[in-house]
Amino acid sequence: MSQTFGMETPRGTDPTAHRLPVRYLVVIDSGGSMVARLFLPTRVLAAEFDAMVEEVTVMTQGLTPETGATGPEWDLALQGHNATERAAALVFTLPI
Repeated sequence: MSQTFGMETPRGTDPTAHRLPVRYLVVIDSGGSMVARLFLPTRVLAAEFDAMVEEVTVMTQGLTPETGATGPEWDLALQGHNATERAAALVFTLPI
């Protein structure tokens, strides 16, 4: 029989910092299909998925996108896309 009573003591939490929240949602053509790419405030890619999912509609509800991701701040983040795809991209700035 065990000598412990009640619930086990919770383990210590991970002391590392939490991940930053995403700041930008970019809907862009990628080889004939639309993809949604989530970026951190530093424009580092956090996630990529099909842009036709319902979650994209929910995330962008009430937001007005900027058309085009042609600025130098997007050069590294969208380096796999050509100029035409980047010019037609929709950039949503998500509230934090």
